[in-house]
Amino acid sequence: MGGIPAPTTMQAMVLTIEDLRRQSRRRLPRAVFDFIDGAAEDELTLRRNREAFERAALVPRVLVDVHEVDLATTVLGQRLAAPLLLAPTGLCGMATSCGEIPAARAAVAAGVAFTASCMSSVTLEEIAGRVPGEHWFQLYVWRDRAITRSLVERAAAAGYRVLVVTVDTPVLGRRERDLRNGATIPPRITVRNALDTLRRPRWLLAMARGPRVTFANVSGDAPAGGVRPFALSPYVNGLFDPAVTWDDLDWLRGLWRGPLVVKGVLSTEDARLAADHGADAIVVSNHGGRQLDGAPATLDALPAIADRVGGRLEILLDGGVRRGADVARALALGARACMIGRPYLYGLAAGGEAGVARVIEILTAELRRVLALLGCTRVEDVGPACVRLDRR
Repeated sequence: MGGIPAPTTMQAMVLTIEDLRRQSRRRLPRAVFDFIDGAAEDELTLRRNREAFERAALVPRVLVDVHEVDLATTVLGQRLAAPLLLAPTGLCGMATSCGEIPAARAAVAAGVAFTASCMSSVTLEEIAGRVPGEHWFQLYVWRDRAITRSLVERAAAAGYRVLVVTVDTPVLGRRERDLRNGATIPPRITVRNALDTLRRPRWLLAMARGPRVTFANVSGDAPAGGVRPFALSPYVNGLFDPAVTWDDLDWLRGLWRGPLVVKGVLSTEDARLAADHGADAIVVSNHGGRQLDGAPATLDALPAIADRVGGRLEILLDGGVRRGADVARALALGARACMIGRPYLYGLAAGGEAGVARVIEILTAELRRVLALLGCTRVEDVGPACVRLDRR
């Protein structure tokens, strides 16, 4: 019999990113959920990211023919079905076993870009091998420059298209939820968290069946005795180099032949310097509030940066994107596309590949509807006239 097909269970039960957040909270042990959901110190920057979107009013135009709305765009010459990319997020395997693989599959199937983190729980080679596509690779500049060079060379050999250099982590932000929970890699069951963890049998079974969660790309550099859980924050802090400068970006520009993106820019001067030092794009980002607490919201920082360097390089934005309307607001203020991190991790925890696919589906459907209501038929039509900022 014809007619509209019945919605899947996930489509029927999950309407928003917040729905997926609630599902992931129920399915993950508290320490793992907090690792995904939390931010630095008082989480002020985390809240600011959302509040900035809420202050930006959308201004519709009417009596425009919007029977067809095209979300397709290009970012650094790469054709995307929508102005959306999955941001680099470390240790997706905490949400579900080998989490980078289902996340990358969902991205490729939807026609958006996946960015593999150098802190992934699956090697960069395995991601590229199991999920062919035009993936991006994210890099931290490590204290050991030989490891840094090796990661760049491995990414090039594996066919990654774009290198994303994260520059806002000279030291690790103080993520107090992780400290209170005693976060370790891999997660461990203790007397304090045993009941909470044992109430999540589905997650426990996935962890038991899959490989041990660790930083797969640099597993040989884990603390001695590797199989034992080790404290997350001290280990990561020991890898990051507080002495990184623009000279290191010049060095990486010389190593990498493809497009180079600098992630973690919030000031107009740093945006200018990124362009001067050969970046092809920047990500206006405050690390999702996980680094400097009290930093400005990314949407608040975006307009001045777009005015300063919008003609010299492409601009992406992340931090606080939870609705398709948020993507529209970012496009209106000068971004070419948005990266999402927490939203797809919520989806990954809630439903694996299907959960990530649902996140992309929600955001793209919302964005298509918002563009139609704005009177725009293409993402290129979304400009400053589409938004009015409340500077309270």
